[in-house]
Order: sequence, then C-alpha cells, then structure tokens
Amino acid sequence: MPGSDELPSTLRRSGEKARRTWAEAHDSAVRTYGEGERAHRTAWAALKHTHERVDDRWVPKDRPGPSDPQAARSGRDARLGDGETFGGVDYEGSTRQELYERARRLGVSGRSRMSKADLARAIARAQQNASRR
Repeated sequence: MPGSDELPSTLRRSGEKARRTWAEAHDSAVRTYGEGERAHRTAWAALKHTHERVDDRWVPKDRPGPSDPQAARSGRDARLGDGETFGGVDYEGSTRQELYERARRLGVSGRSRMSKADLARAIARAQQNASRR
C-alpha cells in the first residue's frame, strides 16, 4: 500500500477499508495500464462503488454500486468522461430527500428549489469548500 503521504488527503482521513480499496485498485491499474491518469481514474472508480465522500472523508455506502452517471459507464464511454461525477456524492444511491437533508445539514441555501442533480453538485461544492478550510 502507498505510504500515507502518497494517498490523497481525503483518503488519509478515511477508514482503513477505503484506503485499502483505493490502493489495491490503483496498484492493479498501474500493473495493467502503467502509472498515470488512467490508474488514478480506475482507483477512484473502484472506491466510489463501495464508498461515498461525506465531508472530508470517504465512508462505506449502504449498498455497493456506481455512485454517479460517470461511474456507471465502462470501457470507451467511461474514458471519454462525458458523465458527471458529483464529487464523490452518491447520486445514484441516494434519493432527492436524502440529498436535501445532507444539503440542509451543510447549510446549502436555495436547496428547496434544487433538483436531485443540483443538490448533489451543491453538496460536493460545500464539502470541497469545507475541506479547504
């Protein structure tokens, strides 16, 4: 497993399972594709099937599976990057109401008028801003 200083900061604050999932997927992808962007994309995709980003860390999801439209794609379609990722928010596995409640806890303004996708984007932005502080 990579040293803790080599892991992305959100993973350093996450549980052992999240760190191990990302590292094992990354190592396997490096063996298959070589070091670089594709190996990192593969590791993030693997992590997002079992975990979602909550605040500044990754936590296990209730149900495994793709978290967003981009993660649901495979092969060439996935590499084209046309889908939205919502910053690790489990868009596919959450209802609009669940996302609304998370947005409320984060203090997202205008949330009552937002669609499910808008809520996921707003949560991702709020979490990103909070992790920069």
